[in-house]
Amino acid sequence: MVSTQAAQAEQTSVESAEQATVEFEAKAIRQASRRGFLMALPAYGYLVLFFAIPLMIVVVYSFATRTSSGGTALSGWNLDAYRKLGEPIVRDILFRSIWIALLTTVLCLIIAYPFSYYLATRSERVRNVLLVFVMIPFWSNFLVRNYAWRVLLGNDGPVSQVTSAIGLGETRILFTPLAVIIGLVYGFLPFMILPLYAAIERIDWRLVEASRDLYASGFESFRRVVLPLSMPGVVAGSILVFVPSLGAYVTPEILGGAKTTLLGSYVVVQFLTARNWPVGASLSFVLMSVMLVTTLIYFRSGGRTL
Repeated sequence: MVSTQAAQAEQTSVESAEQATVEFEAKAIRQASRRGFLMALPAYGYLVLFFAIPLMIVVVYSFATRTSSGGTALSGWNLDAYRKLGEPIVRDILFRSIWIALLTTVLCLIIAYPFSYYLATRSERVRNVLLVFVMIPFWSNFLVRNYAWRVLLGNDGPVSQVTSAIGLGETRILFTPLAVIIGLVYGFLPFMILPLYAAIERIDWRLVEASRDLYASGFESFRRVVLPLSMPGVVAGSILVFVPSLGAYVTPEILGGAKTTLLGSYVVVQFLTARNWPVGASLSFVLMSVMLVTTLIYFRSGGRTL
């Protein structure tokens, strides 16, 4: 009888200890969550103040009405601004922007992949030097770099002088779509190199050795092992290049001409020149939505594994 009571008391004590442990762990988790929220509170406030509120203002103005005097009336919301996005001029600018953004992304991928592969397979010393070279463009202002390309590609620039000296005549590249593509590729190439390097550098090269032991050629090893394992970097780099290229403003304005107007330039014209804020706001909202969708695709397809 005594032993039975002792066993029951011991079991009760164990259950109480387990319950106390569970309650203690739950309390610790709540405290950690509260501390994390308080630490992230400044970041939340920053996002609300400088992202959420401006975005809501853009959404509100996209449904507004443009008055005959060039003002904007927030009363009588309508979809007129969104309907104007289907006009031929907007469609032409949209298709041109998508085409140039896609071409820029493809060219960056073609240039960046071999370089990233070479970078990831070098010794640490060589790798660090090459990474510094990749980061050097970030040490100068993006606007200054675009003006430098304007000098290089101008009719009296070094490129034109070289072609004239070798008998090919004067080269007219500035204020053409080619000049815009060159500027965009130069500006966004590091955003393709760095994710690709991060993905390729993490590959377990023993898998490549195993494929070669199974009589796979170098190309087959690359196609079946290296390329699939580096796809997260390809996805991340492509989005990091395509999204800003789609809404680029500085490069098309400096290196392009009237025939290379892109979405970013058209939005600025609507706000500052045409004073048609609803159309500019609606186009901005559509552009941000496209960027948000592509970002979500990145996180779902490759962002978690990079």
